[in-house]
Amino acid sequence: MPQYAVIGKPIARPDGVDKVTGRARYAADYFLPGTLWGKTLHSPYPHARILRIDTSAARRLPGVHAVITAADIDSGPWGRAIKDMPVLARDRVRFAGERVAAVAADDEDIAQQALDLIEVEYEELPAVFDPLEAMSESAPVLHPDFGSYPGGRPLERPTNLYSSAVNERGDLERGFAEAEVIVEGEYTTPRQHQAYLEPQTVMVQLEGETVRVWACSKAPYDTRNAMAVATELPAERIVFNHTYIGGDFGGKATPANLPVCYFLARATGRPVIMVHDYIEEFMAANPRHSTVVRLRTGVKRDGTITAHHVRAYVNTGAYAGYKPLGIIGGGVRAATGGPYRIPNLRLESHEVYTNTVPCGHMRSPGEPQGAFALESHIDEVARRIGMDPLEFRLRNVVVDGDEMPLGQAHHNLRGKETLLAAAEAAGYRPNPAGTGPVPGRASPAGDGAVLTGRGIAICDRAPGGGVGTVEVTLQPDGAVVIGTAVFDQGTGTYATQEAIVAEELQVPPERIRFRYWATGNLEFDSGIGGMRATRVNTMVAFEAAQDAKRQLVALAAERLGWPEDKVVLRGEELRRLDHEEAVRWPDLLARAGRPVTGRAHIEERGRPDVTCFAVQIAEVSVDPETGAVKLLSLTTAHDTGQVVNPIGHQGQINGGLMQGIGYGLMEELRVEEGRVTTLSFGDYKLPTARDVPALKTVVLESESGVGPYQVKGIGETPNIPTAAAIANAVADACGVRVRELPVTAEKVYRALRASSA
Repeated sequence: MPQYAVIGKPIARPDGVDKVTGRARYAADYFLPGTLWGKTLHSPYPHARILRIDTSAARRLPGVHAVITAADIDSGPWGRAIKDMPVLARDRVRFAGERVAAVAADDEDIAQQALDLIEVEYEELPAVFDPLEAMSESAPVLHPDFGSYPGGRPLERPTNLYSSAVNERGDLERGFAEAEVIVEGEYTTPRQHQAYLEPQTVMVQLEGETVRVWACSKAPYDTRNAMAVATELPAERIVFNHTYIGGDFGGKATPANLPVCYFLARATGRPVIMVHDYIEEFMAANPRHSTVVRLRTGVKRDGTITAHHVRAYVNTGAYAGYKPLGIIGGGVRAATGGPYRIPNLRLESHEVYTNTVPCGHMRSPGEPQGAFALESHIDEVARRIGMDPLEFRLRNVVVDGDEMPLGQAHHNLRGKETLLAAAEAAGYRPNPAGTGPVPGRASPAGDGAVLTGRGIAICDRAPGGGVGTVEVTLQPDGAVVIGTAVFDQGTGTYATQEAIVAEELQVPPERIRFRYWATGNLEFDSGIGGMRATRVNTMVAFEAAQDAKRQLVALAAERLGWPEDKVVLRGEELRRLDHEEAVRWPDLLARAGRPVTGRAHIEERGRPDVTCFAVQIAEVSVDPETGAVKLLSLTTAHDTGQVVNPIGHQGQINGGLMQGIGYGLMEELRVEEGRVTTLSFGDYKLPTARDVPALKTVVLESESGVGPYQVKGIGETPNIPTAAAIANAVADACGVRVRELPVTAEKVYRALRASSA
């Protein structure tokens, strides 16, 4: 691996001091003079016709400045790709929690009192909550006019099945005919909330013809464009100002209250702020989708996969508008195909409306669901033919020259190396039988007669693409200022950009400052998400730094008469190669009386022809009397390309593992008869430090990435295989398979009792 001065070395986050000292300003901190509090009234019914709304008592309440309903909204449905969401429910509600009315008042308490005074008369309608039931002929259709929505498409008949997609290869029937063993299974995953520290917050101020917005959005340009649709305003009139973001994990690309806040500000002529409480977060935000995945796989007894058929059903909830593409089926299909060599396959994804909370993006959308199903299933296939799960994966994982299940032809495939690195770090020993103690490990002291087991899971994901814009300004005082359109939601993108610019300009990172531009000051930027930030932002920062260097050299040639092709940058000096002459670039800029600004705007929209593998090995203990599962250790190996900032890189891994542990063992946004019942963190369980075992990380750096520094990405992969590895470890320990997340003590207990009946 190349050795760099800055890249690959630990860098403190440039925004870290502001965050720990309280100087960082989040959306709720921008409380302008005269700001009113906005709140929304939510439907108590999952499906109902709105017969009457009486807001008269709320309007009379002292301190109330506006009460609005759909009658006050002069725009149509909105959303990202599929515009299917009303700003406020018009005529009927489609989920319990849908916004029906909104108020703006002097303070939050008065706003809540006003909501309590609004009278709404509903007529309950038949509802459907299960995606498979929602596809039946008799199910109530949520969006009969789907074909008329912007971003929608005409359907042959009114149906809740709004999107289906298929990837096929080879001859599936022949593949199953050639199989010596066929294994089938159905796997279920729950909704998962992003559980960010900062709830969704928006503030809107109307200033002449300009609409100023402060919102915790990681994709301000995209969110601005969605808001333009919702308000029917030209996008250039809407300005998103920079705020710090207190976590995102995919959930804040489209703040739900944004258009409501605008219409309240328009009605009152004053700034309005809206802050979700966590009841609203759980009830009406945009969690990870629940899924039902059915798999059928044919294999030879030597472990060769001959055929693979997947049918995945994705519960979108009542609306699809929160998602950047309107669908997540691509992620589900990619994960259920996995990184395996499969000659004959059919991967289907079906996305279905139901009368439940609308789902959106969460870290690696669609892939933890698909990976749990596939990697659990792969273990079952391996056990059925008496082969160790690691050996089965080593036999079937793709290598250079193989085509991925979705058809991509990646190069430098390092799946085998990643599997072997994880196995070595975890001390993995083959155990084809798959029941009983982990070879070489005694039962944990004090746990009594517990069973121990070990599970493995693998995934891959290509870095994402997008559009990036950066300015790099060199100032006469020697400072370097990075102008960015990125609103870093906590992933460390600023530190990554800082490292690239420091490397290229040969300046210490502490000399670099940031200027956070509002939308409109720089060209469009895709923001952060989809594991694009490292790839796109390193490339655009590199190009901007290169442009700044070119301008410095040109300025030296102009001011000093040096030939441009003989001038190089060496630290703080510009040196002339054909003579022993040098000048400090700050002095050159001081003589010129101006700074130099390098600019770059790149479009890397597609995915590159490389992918990133992650392998995790979990060890658990299971109490056969209670079903209680304890995670003993977790080993993770990552195929990374060049690591830019090891601190941030490890932070992404640790955070992803925490979310994967929660998904595997405890997290579930529970919905009963269409109503979310986990409405607090007392009910919605998150892992704490006590739930996290010793973590062991193996990083496989290589020159197998993209761009000038051969980077890949790390944000999405760490949480994809975790739940599957845990579920496989539980099955390895006690011989029963839990096919529904989370793997709770109750489910294990019931499975154990059923197996012994």
